[in-house]
Amino acid sequence: MKTFTSHKLLADLTLITQENLVTVEKKISFFSDEQKSWKPNNYTWSLFEIFAHLNEYAKYYHPVFLEKIEKTKFNNSKENFVSSPLGRSAWRSMKLGNAKNVKRKFKSPKGYNPSNDKHLISGRDIKDFVEKQKELLTILKKSEEVNLRRIKVPIFISRIVRLRLGDALMFCIYHNERHVEQARKLICHPKFPKKKK
Repeated sequence: MKTFTSHKLLADLTLITQENLVTVEKKISFFSDEQKSWKPNNYTWSLFEIFAHLNEYAKYYHPVFLEKIEKTKFNNSKENFVSSPLGRSAWRSMKLGNAKNVKRKFKSPKGYNPSNDKHLISGRDIKDFVEKQKELLTILKKSEEVNLRRIKVPIFISRIVRLRLGDALMFCIYHNERHVEQARKLICHPKFPKKKK
């Protein structure tokens, strides 16, 4: 089982979230709708689709995180967080490699795939993502006051299966980082539309 210092874990997750936020605000948010809708082929997501996908996860996880944190009786933080075998498997599947490469690819679950569910795209997807990341920073701050191991979070595909709060936070934030990197690579594509003067 993976062991972390709780303070260091939350600091690392906060840094990733802050970096995601800066990348999107500084490099992506100013693009036109045409640029945000562009994709090189039918198998690749556009910027709108990438962030619509992430926003759907946030719509589920953020309220659950807040509810569990605010209602917990385990309101004393512990020095160390120990990852469960299931939790470690979940977040490791999302975590990028050292070269920011995706180690494992997954098919997006039904209801979270904007290629199939166009209603997920609002046109405000990137603005909404920015707001969700600010919300996530608040959640991480609140998490400093609770036990990351004792609080259990039901996962989005099954309310029966639950992850420790620390594992669930890692899963969500590594998932965000994975797709922000996908967006960064998309805008570096040689055929990505240039901004009109």
